[in-house]
Amino acid sequence: MKRTAFLFLSALLLPIDASYAQNFDALEYRNVGPTRGGRVTTVAGTVQEAGTFYLGASGGGVWKTTDYGTSWNNISDGYFASPSIGDIAASQTDPNLLYVGTGSEGLRSNVIPGKGMYKSVDGGSSWTHIGLKDSGHIGAVEIDPTNNNVVWVAAIGQAFSDNPERGVYKTINGGESWEQVLSISDAVGFADIELLPNNPEVVFAAAWKARRLPWSINSGGTQDEGGLFKSIDGGSNWRRISEGLPTGLIGRIDLAISASDSSIVYALVEAPGEDGGLYRSVDQGETFTQVSSKKGIRNRPFYYGNVEADPTDPNVVYVMASKYFKSVDGGVNWEELNPPHGDNHDMWINPNDSQLFIQANDGGANVTHNGGETWSSQFNQATTELYTVDVDDQYPYWLYSGQQDNGTAIAVPSRSPYSVQNVNAWLIEVGGCETGPAIPKPGDHTTVYANCKGRFSVFDKSTGTERSYYVGATNMYGQNPKDLKYRFQRVAPIAVSPHDPNVVYHGSQFLHRTSDNGVTWETISPDLTAFEADKQMASGSPITRDVTGEEVYSTLYSIRESAIAPGVIWTGSNDGPIHVTRDGGDSWKNVTPRGLPKGGRVDSVEPSRHDPAVAYAAVLRYQLGDTKPYAYRTSDYGKRWTLMTDGKNGIPADHPVRVVREDPVRPGLLYAGTEFGLFVSFDDGGNWQSFQQNLPVTPVTDIRIHRDDLVVATMGRAFWVLDDISALRQAPMPDVADSVVLFEPASTLRYRDRPSYDAPDPKAIPQYRTPSAIIDYHLPEGIDGPVTLEIVDANGETVNAFSSVNVMDSKDQGELIDSMALNEVRYVKQSSLTVKSGINRFHWDMRYRGPWQKDEKKRFTDGALAAAGTYRVKLAVGDEVLTQPLTIIMDPRVLEIGVSEAHVQAQLQLQRQVLELLDRARRIAQSVEEELEALDEDDDSDRRSALESAKQLLVMEEGIYMQPRLVSQISYLSRMLDQADQEPGGEALARFAELTAEYDAVLAGLD
Repeated sequence: MKRTAFLFLSALLLPIDASYAQNFDALEYRNVGPTRGGRVTTVAGTVQEAGTFYLGASGGGVWKTTDYGTSWNNISDGYFASPSIGDIAASQTDPNLLYVGTGSEGLRSNVIPGKGMYKSVDGGSSWTHIGLKDSGHIGAVEIDPTNNNVVWVAAIGQAFSDNPERGVYKTINGGESWEQVLSISDAVGFADIELLPNNPEVVFAAAWKARRLPWSINSGGTQDEGGLFKSIDGGSNWRRISEGLPTGLIGRIDLAISASDSSIVYALVEAPGEDGGLYRSVDQGETFTQVSSKKGIRNRPFYYGNVEADPTDPNVVYVMASKYFKSVDGGVNWEELNPPHGDNHDMWINPNDSQLFIQANDGGANVTHNGGETWSSQFNQATTELYTVDVDDQYPYWLYSGQQDNGTAIAVPSRSPYSVQNVNAWLIEVGGCETGPAIPKPGDHTTVYANCKGRFSVFDKSTGTERSYYVGATNMYGQNPKDLKYRFQRVAPIAVSPHDPNVVYHGSQFLHRTSDNGVTWETISPDLTAFEADKQMASGSPITRDVTGEEVYSTLYSIRESAIAPGVIWTGSNDGPIHVTRDGGDSWKNVTPRGLPKGGRVDSVEPSRHDPAVAYAAVLRYQLGDTKPYAYRTSDYGKRWTLMTDGKNGIPADHPVRVVREDPVRPGLLYAGTEFGLFVSFDDGGNWQSFQQNLPVTPVTDIRIHRDDLVVATMGRAFWVLDDISALRQAPMPDVADSVVLFEPASTLRYRDRPSYDAPDPKAIPQYRTPSAIIDYHLPEGIDGPVTLEIVDANGETVNAFSSVNVMDSKDQGELIDSMALNEVRYVKQSSLTVKSGINRFHWDMRYRGPWQKDEKKRFTDGALAAAGTYRVKLAVGDEVLTQPLTIIMDPRVLEIGVSEAHVQAQLQLQRQVLELLDRARRIAQSVEEELEALDEDDDSDRRSALESAKQLLVMEEGIYMQPRLVSQISYLSRMLDQADQEPGGEALARFAELTAEYDAVLAGLD
């Protein structure tokens, strides 16, 4: 067996055998939030359990609450191949039975495709995929109320292409097999299904012709391409229902039937002009009458457009649109409800209590007990949809992004800067709006360059105000892009020059530059897009106009300047072209890869940190119906490109790539974010392997590598951080299958955490890890003996030592030492010192070996925090010992307030003396108590008297607020010295002298 300590090799490129993939399970991501809810498009509940509800997010999977929305937990992770949820059906007779259709039915431009149907028979604890993989987006799932094995599905189809799987499906055996019982064409799907409550053989189905394009949304068609269908024989035969409904163009239809009167059927219909609105039937859907053409209930029907009837009163009806409406007279008149967030999608009403319901919107899901008067919180669902991620240079650093349908861009810390009463206090606003990006100014994190759909601003965190400097200063809403002087996409890019933080780039179809915070702009490029005239149109056809900037085509989408070659700037547009300038914008060259099909969105361009001629590009074409991954590499400024993703070298053929980032330290180490997760390559994109670990399946929208951390933004599961990726940069990674390897730890910032009043919840989000030095090591299979880890300071003194087996300090190991200062190694059992084959990760809390305690589980913990400096890590596997250096760095914030390293050294010296005294006092106290217990009850010797006197001086009596004795007083002083980095106070020094004298007196009394 080969055993080697491998040193850092920053420039090493290693080939990787595609058949071999390293196990990285020990390297886990942390979800740093926020716990601000994101877009939820479907909700459900069951009458069997009043407090149990489910939400389906557009990119966050399925979540469950059992306490009326007080807390939520994801239940689909590890099972679902897509996080995009179309509909959830919960059985009303079996609380454990759930059916879920994937593929959100809210067809936005960034909608995530589904992967079919899932079923759970244990309340969501586990799931089985039950088919319809290619159904695209599922508009509705309905369970036959008389037979849980009979289930109906309305398949909208693929959002961006025609497909034959569009239609209505039925299973009679719980999903073991499906029959397509109704279809129209490859271009027409079905948005909704409703079963007659008292006769499920009567079925209504709403057809919908829908197609997303990068430059438009097409919703609706002719009468032959949509409309309402009815079956009275369980789907064997169907007929079109048209009497009373619009006779011209017809778009999305949503249906509702009240269980209290099944003769009444509601249909919310997308149609031109006054023909659109709510229709009502009183004869089980044979004929309809329009009851409302109110514009508010039918705005953006491709995105909202849901209607729901009260199960106890057929005249009470709700409509979900931008606003949330309720009618108590069958849809004639409307009042507005006030959920916690706008843009409303779905609701489920408890049949036994119509005042109890759950409602879904772009801010999450919320439960009400009183018909919408008050709601449960949305700050308990980490389903945030993020477009990008940028980081600042604070300590700890913060993460910034635009959050879908949030009022402003947001920022959260990578770890808690200090304690707060509620972790949601760490979610702050940083200007711009939902789309972002928000980029903190290097060297001045209080200044944030922000954006809102092309509207550039400078946000000042110190005042909370935002200065606006829009390029063109033109309101783009409602305008045809071809008429605009400057075309901006919703996520209009901003980039700060890595050479001058005052130089900021901003992209319309041109590249703009400012050096005075946007007060003045200069245009430094020609049109860098393809600009095809037939793609320039007011979005929304043939019925509903929808011009919000989301479909503005032929704009820049990515901007990056080389960090090693000033003036080398790369751009990518959302209609395909990639350009580069090597002279700061004086001249440009179109370097689009020749083999790249036209029209895709260049989601990211990444200049190498190691070679100015090298760059990487990720191109999304799924909005054109092409789900292949497109990631390219050039080594000659774009003259030639190599496709790094052929669908066979690690990234699957149906995983569109959104972003590729190169490691700033190791050339050729790449990270790729795809529609369904994250991948890593060690050979410059020649081969890829999953780097998912505990990251949920969700689109990875952006990646940053910052201070040895991998920082990830997702479209539906908030921000994630993988702490310390330094092991990935070192040889022989990744091919270490037969080696014992101790990787060199990254330099560690010496943070302190102020203890919280309450014990932290390990499941809580955000997940803020406690300060630690991360030590990674690799073990091959077949390691039998113990593994030990020792931390040694610059003087050769053992700071702490750990073992993978139980070698607790005890008498059978010859524990005869009363002084912690004598430097004899005592190994502490640590459950996190693992011996799995593959990568193992250990978190050293940067503390010295602590004092002895009676409780073995706490023994030798709570030592003094090590000072900044250089240490050595020693890993022993069998008779082999491997070593690596470890550097601990002072918290810069501590230095800024005037605490020096000398102060900390003096504090450490005193702390160690106090803890040594505490160690001895606890041992003496234990010895005294054991000796007393061993004496006969009749013993009234001088020895008993001395022991009892010593115990009284050492140990506090049991009771309420009893007088502290010596052990407690020493512990009190220890805690006082461990609150913060500081110069030791005179009172602490004097008190230590007093306690030492008291201890010596106790010893003298025993002698």
